[in-house]
Amino acid sequence: MCSTLAKITEIEAEMARTQKSKATAHHLGLLKAHLAKLCRELITPKGGGGGGPGEGFDVPKTGDARIGFVGFPSVGKSTLLSNLAGVYSEVAAYEFTTLTTVPGVIRYKGAKIQLLDLPGIIEGAKDGKGRGHQVIAIIENELEGFGIHLNSKPPNIGFKKKDKGGINLTATCPQSELDAETVKSILAKYKIHNANVTLHSDATADDLIDVVEGNRVYIPCIYVLNKIDQISIEELDIIYKVPHCVPISVHHRWNFDDLLEKIRDYLKLVRIYTKPKGQLPDYTSPVVLPYSRTTVEDFCMKIHKNLIKEFK
Repeated sequence: MCSTLAKITEIEAEMARTQKSKATAHHLGLLKAHLAKLCRELITPKGGGGGGPGEGFDVPKTGDARIGFVGFPSVGKSTLLSNLAGVYSEVAAYEFTTLTTVPGVIRYKGAKIQLLDLPGIIEGAKDGKGRGHQVIAIIENELEGFGIHLNSKPPNIGFKKKDKGGINLTATCPQSELDAETVKSILAKYKIHNANVTLHSDATADDLIDVVEGNRVYIPCIYVLNKIDQISIEELDIIYKVPHCVPISVHHRWNFDDLLEKIRDYLKLVRIYTKPKGQLPDYTSPVVLPYSRTTVEDFCMKIHKNLIKEFK
């Protein structure tokens, strides 16, 4: 691990020294590809056994959706969970009070949402310090350095390996960074010499690397800014203009309604109300589905897996 960390530090230093321009785009692209491979090696557990730094906290999934509280130690995550869900999580004004994942459940506008209070992240977690590996593993595989992209969409790049024919690059719009030489060099870092690549937007080397790595996760994120009871009204007005942010006071339970409403919006949940035969619609217990999965089959499977077999 030490040698890998040293290489990562060396590459990051070289990237910082290199002035970004069209002439250096090719060189920076190669450095980014090498860096991505080293980061993956660093956070991927060796061998097939359990344990290891990449192992997450195994919390059974429940409810219609789940969200995780990720942040630095002692910022109020445990208190927020306790106040929202009524679940006890040890709270103290010192670092790393929460050493395991504490789950809680809230019900909001018909949806049952699981909350996960994750151990505090510290600077350098992606390099193996603190309990960062386990914190990130519970969300998916790996925040930027771990392959998690917040509030963004996957790159609009078509990529398909093939057995022969070399690298075929097609761009449906002008490119400011990627050219045939850069694309071939980046793919060569992954020992890919035959593939079709189609760029449907002005893509970067980072975009191409994300697609090749294939393990990136794109999830919505709300930045919860606590302790607004300690700032002025003018400062609060500024915070309200920051995208994806919700200012709150956990101690005074201020602005929880805005937080819950934004959570519901970002989860993109759909409520479906059923109407038993010969009865009025049931508006008390909706069937809740994610917006991306609202077919009749999804609805039937949510109620009971055998229902789809009998459905006409």
